[in-house]
Amino acid sequence: MIVVTGATGQLGSRIVERLLERLPAAELGVSVTDPRSAAALADRGVRVRRGDFTDPATLATAFEGADQVLVVSASIRGPQAAGANVAAVQAAVAAGARRVLYTSHQAASPDSLFAPQLVHAATEQHLAQAGTPFTALRNGFYASTLGWYVGDAMTTGRFALPADGPVSWTAHDDLADAAVAALTTDGLLDGVTAPLTAPEALDLADVAAMLGELTGRRFERVVVDDDAWVAGAVAAGMPAPAAEFTLGMFRASRRGEFAVTDPTLERVIGRPATRVATVLEGLLADRPVR
Repeated sequence: MIVVTGATGQLGSRIVERLLERLPAAELGVSVTDPRSAAALADRGVRVRRGDFTDPATLATAFEGADQVLVVSASIRGPQAAGANVAAVQAAVAAGARRVLYTSHQAASPDSLFAPQLVHAATEQHLAQAGTPFTALRNGFYASTLGWYVGDAMTTGRFALPADGPVSWTAHDDLADAAVAALTTDGLLDGVTAPLTAPEALDLADVAAMLGELTGRRFERVVVDDDAWVAGAVAAGMPAPAAEFTLGMFRASRRGEFAVTDPTLERVIGRPATRVATVLEGLLADRPVR
């Protein structure tokens, strides 16, 4: 049995749907914090059990009988984040899984300027020391993140944000396909993978120009001072810790942490990776162009 955590999230849900195209539902289990959210999967024959990374006792039941466990990294910020992912890895090993997979990031590093990368690096280190075969999927930066900025730009005509750098924006669909390939192909992507990224790295000036081409409008890239941006974000209602967290992404990108591209993703999924323009078209699909 394959057990997938976070099965109702953006990445986990895609992975589960693709696995169901390849495997009988009885061979698939999901671990979710609220089983009611996965009722539709249970109706299709998938084993649904509660599993909460912050309540490790629940994971023993969630991972029971698993041959492989895919730990989708917890969407938790702060000191609990690293411990939560490690708890999930430990529970998978204790449940007897012959292989543990983890959704890491291409910029995982103990000295990153973006907090999640420290968490990924710590989890990778634990995986390597756990004594069980593992795969750390070093995913590219989710291209859907651009949605947070495209919405404002469509209203204001500006990308008014801190200084940034190139990012290898990568689509959830492509990363889901890579995870499924790893889960269903023996020996594929063992250990810490190469960066699983789209083939182009674009900064927000590039994105602004691309958005202009798609809409026929002009979008201006305005660089805002870090402190001024944080103050403005907080004034607009963003909690201060969230603003500082987000600023870390810009600091890391302008240091070049997300600029890496690699052909491994396209090789694994057997097709070209989704282009940023395609992601932008999807983000625009439900938005009126004014």
